Parts: sequence; structure tokens; C-alpha cells
Amino acid sequence: MSERFTGSFTQQEPIPQAGIDAALAVMQSGRLHRYNTVGDEQGEAALLEQEFAALTGARYALAVASGGYAMGCALRAIGVRPGDKVLTNAFTLAPVPGAIASVGAVPVFVGVTEGLVIDLEDLRAKADQADVLMLSHMRGHLCDMDALMEICDTHGIKVIEDCAHTMGAQWRGTASGRFGIIGCYSTQTYKHANSGEGGFLITDDAEIAARAIMLSGSYMLYERHLAAPEPEVFERIKYDTPNVSGRMDNLRAAILRPQLADLPAQVARWNARYAVVEAGLRDTPGLTVIARDPRGVFVGSSIQFLLLDWSAEAVQEVIARCLTRGVELKWFGGAEPSGFTSRYDSWRYAPSSPMPDSDRVLRGIVDMRLPLTFAEEDCALIARIIRSEVSAVYQAQGRA
Repeated sequence: MSERFTGSFTQQEPIPQAGIDAALAVMQSGRLHRYNTVGDEQGEAALLEQEFAALTGARYALAVASGGYAMGCALRAIGVRPGDKVLTNAFTLAPVPGAIASVGAVPVFVGVTEGLVIDLEDLRAKADQADVLMLSHMRGHLCDMDALMEICDTHGIKVIEDCAHTMGAQWRGTASGRFGIIGCYSTQTYKHANSGEGGFLITDDAEIAARAIMLSGSYMLYERHLAAPEPEVFERIKYDTPNVSGRMDNLRAAILRPQLADLPAQVARWNARYAVVEAGLRDTPGLTVIARDPRGVFVGSSIQFLLLDWSAEAVQEVIARCLTRGVELKWFGGAEPSGFTSRYDSWRYAPSSPMPDSDRVLRGIVDMRLPLTFAEEDCALIARIIRSEVSAVYQAQGRA
């Protein structure tokens, strides 16, 4: 009988007991709002920001309501206006172009390589079209950040990093999010720290940090932040920075603080599971394993592979056959958005032209979550199932 996987691809681990205890204390106090503190009390959100700044090496950090809010706030904080063009990846998720559209700006899509990173040659060719790049480290794939920053610095392009999938990742020893002028992170349930919804914005630029804090809805309570610029910076910008409220509350911050402390250990656990699946898929006929650049440290909370130049019907058959055996795969090549999977040509609010090389890659991308509730033995089983079904469909096409 064929093997079958019976686990859940959406089941996360419990919140650490320390986070549950801290959350209970916040609820018992009734003071969930981040600025509802007593005397010299330092609220959970302010402490979380201080700890996240230390974790990433940034001077300033702001905790916000979501990763998407962090990106929109970042764009506003650097002065992006309606009608401005913003470069971004063709391979990303909808909140990235959504953040650009939310400020009235226009995404300009840059191609994707077979390594699932931004195409630096295409970026160079389009560098004269915008002075901001919203760089999505989509599914944790880090491009050559040295080469990217050289292109952007040469052309005067400000880089905002979308690090929703790279909290805990590094490029040549530097944390993801520390290359551009701003780094944005998510703490939505399926990311590397779980508060249901939430996010961070980090920067070393004092005025950008002050604007972001004012934008997030600090009113005039900015002195209650522990990872913020000096008050005189706020004095320069407080009257011309609108309130676009998106604060994180103390309850979510309390849940997150113990998770940040555990992040290095969690990264090691994800990567161990990733390695098992990757090894099991390697050398499968018709399947391309994505090569990871050894200069980077990634977080293997999901895995992608390519079925390059397969027909849509054959890819869909693989996905259906795996699903009957309990393995949930997502495909980025579908003509219509499905769940969270969509392509640059799905977002009709953002004008685009076909990119044949990128379209070929996008049609072949298959994606799978790797929650920490999976044991390594589960990962080996999942890899065997995928390998078996890909091989069967590949042979049926007469391509063996």
C-alpha cells in the first residue's frame, strides 16, 4: 500500500509557556494598549522593540500591526507619493504590491531567476524607472546582497527589505533587513514568530524612525519608546506627519518576546527539517531542487522546487496525486489566484508586461510549508511521497 502522510500543514506549535504567562499578566492588568502604562512602567511593546533592535543590530525598531502595515509605513516614511514608481519582485506575495498600491504608488516588477531570487540583470535594466526598491526575500531566498546594493547605490535607489520570510536569516554574517534603509518583518502565524498578526520595522535613520513611529499612531507619546530617536528628532517632524494607526498592542508583544529569545534554536530546527526534504527530493527526474547560496544563512520554514517546462495539466496532476496522499503543495503557475498563491499578472491594479523568462520560472514553482510540528521522520515521508508522484507523472509523459 502507498504511504500516506496524516499531519497538518497549517498546525503551529503552542505559544511558549513564558509567553502565555506574560499574556495572562497583561490581560489581568487590563492595559493592553501599548501606551496605557503606569508611572515609569515599560510596556511589553516597548520592551519588545528594544529586544528586536538588539537582535537585528538596528538602532531603531517599531512594532506594528502587520508586516504589510510595516511596508506601507516604510514607504510613507521615506516620502513615496501617489504616482511614484516602486521597483519590486515579480515573485512575491500580494501584500508587497499591495503595500505599494496602498500609498498610491505604482509597482514596477523585476524578474525572477531559477534560484527564485530577484533577477539582478533585469533590476539593472529597470534601475532608471524608480528610486525605491521594495525587495522581497520571497520564501527566504536571499539574492547576492552585495551585488544588489552595488546596483542600487550606483543608481541612487533606496532599498526597503521585505523580510517576512527571513527573520533569523543572514547574508555573509549580516542580518536580513540590515542592508537597505529599512527592514520590514511579519509575525503572522505562519512566519518565524507567531502573534497571529503583527510585524516590525527597523532602521538606522533617525528621521525615518521618528516618522514611522508618528505614522503608527504614537500621538505625542513617542518618549515611551525604548528603541526610538531622541525627542528633538520628533520635534522636527511631528506636525507634518499624519497618524495612520497601526500599533502593536502589549498582548501580542508579550506573546512574542519569549519567541524572539528562542529564534536561533527554532531556525536550526527548521533547517534540519528542510535538509531532510531537500535530500529526499534531490535527483528526482524532472524536478529541480533550488540551489542555496552558501554565503547566506536561510530559514527553512518552507521549501520550493521547480517542475520546469512541465505542462499545466502535468503539474496539477502532481499536486492532486500528492494531496490524495496527504501532502499539500501550492503552485505559483496557476492562471488564477488560489489561496495565497498569485503572480504579478494577477494584480490588475498594478500594470505589467509579460516577462517570458520569469513566466517560465513562475509556471514551474511548487511550494510547501514545513511547520515545526513535523518531525524529521515526517519530512522524510513527505519527500518520498513527492518523489514517487513526480516520478510517476514524469514517466507517464514519456519524458523518462
